[in-house]
Amino acid sequence: MEGWTIEQLEGKDVFVIEGQIAIPNTYSAGVVGSRFLTELRDNCRIMGIRCPKCDRCYVPPKSTCMECFGQLSEWVEVGKTGTLLTYTVDHHRTPAQPAAPPNIYGIIKLDGADTGFMHLIGEADAKNIKSGMRLEAVFREERKASIMDIEYFRPHRDK
Repeated sequence: MEGWTIEQLEGKDVFVIEGQIAIPNTYSAGVVGSRFLTELRDNCRIMGIRCPKCDRCYVPPKSTCMECFGQLSEWVEVGKTGTLLTYTVDHHRTPAQPAAPPNIYGIIKLDGADTGFMHLIGEADAKNIKSGMRLEAVFREERKASIMDIEYFRPHRDK
């Protein structure tokens, strides 16, 4: 027991009760994150935010530029397609994963963005995934203002 010395505990009954305490909480995405998620839900649009000083476009958006520390407020729509920068294949099941393994996670540089965006890759065999390949977003039919409104990215299909 933290805060007690052995001498203070001598001659006393000490009980340890194991268990869990449920602590409900609510996560706020903030002003910038909320607008990003609302655009996904309502319009199936992926929005970035551009720095007026150094012209970098961040996806997902943030409120401060990582290069010049300027305040960001210029919203821009970026493409639903992009280039796979890197990826990994996860074969382990955890409650936090939205799909059964194996899961392919990639960092995608969306067209019009200067940063990578991490998400699931679907409709693809891990053996055929390669850095540099083109991917496109697949949106869920029923969206809830969550990052999972983009169900996954799949290999781009030329139309």
